[in-house]
Amino acid sequence: MVSALALTADGKRKAGPVARGDWFVVLFDPNSLIAAIAHSGDRAAFAKLFDHFAPRVKGLLMRGGAPAELAEEVAQETLLAVWRKAALFDPAKASASTWIATIARNLRIDIARRETRSRLSQVYEILDDEAPEQPDETLSGAERDARVRAAMTHLSPDQYRVVELAFLEEFSHQDVADRLAIPLGTVKSRLRLALSHLRARLEDLR
Repeated sequence: MVSALALTADGKRKAGPVARGDWFVVLFDPNSLIAAIAHSGDRAAFAKLFDHFAPRVKGLLMRGGAPAELAEEVAQETLLAVWRKAALFDPAKASASTWIATIARNLRIDIARRETRSRLSQVYEILDDEAPEQPDETLSGAERDARVRAAMTHLSPDQYRVVELAFLEEFSHQDVADRLAIPLGTVKSRLRLALSHLRARLEDLR
C-alpha cells in the first residue's frame, strides 16, 4: 500500500492509501517536485510542495514550543529556502521531509540566536542608561554582546539565573520569583546586585 494522490487506469483521481496493483501514477512526489523547481523554477511544483509541507513544518515547530505566529513565519521562510536551494537537494542523502525539517530547524536556531543577541544588547542598554554614547569609541554590537556575556559568567549562579530569566528569557520579576520559588524581593535584590557587578566589569565600555 502507498499513501498518495494517484490515478486509476481510466484517469480518475483518488487520494489516500491505495493498492499498487490498482493504481499506477503517483502525483505527489516531493523529490520530483523539488527537481522541477531546481531545473526550471516550476511554480506549480512549488505551490504543491508549499501546500503540503508548510502546515507540517508549522505544526512541527509549534510542538517544539514555538508560538503560532513565529512557527508560521519560519514555515514560510523554510519553503522559500527550498525554492532557493532546490538544486542542493540530494535524495540519496536524505528524504525530502528530512531535508525540509533540517532547513526549518536551522532557521529556528538562527532566529533564537538573533533574539539572544538582541536581549544581550538590552542588558547593556540598561547598564549604560546614564552614560552618553561616544560613537567614535563604541564597540560593534557583536563585540559588545560578547563582553556582556563574558561579564555575566562572573556572576554568582543565583544572580546569573535571575538575569538570564528576566532579560534573556524575558520573564517578569514575579514569574522569575514563581519559577525559582523565591520571594519577589529576593529576585529584585539579586538583579540589583547582578547589574551592579556587571556595570563594574563593563565600565570601560561606558
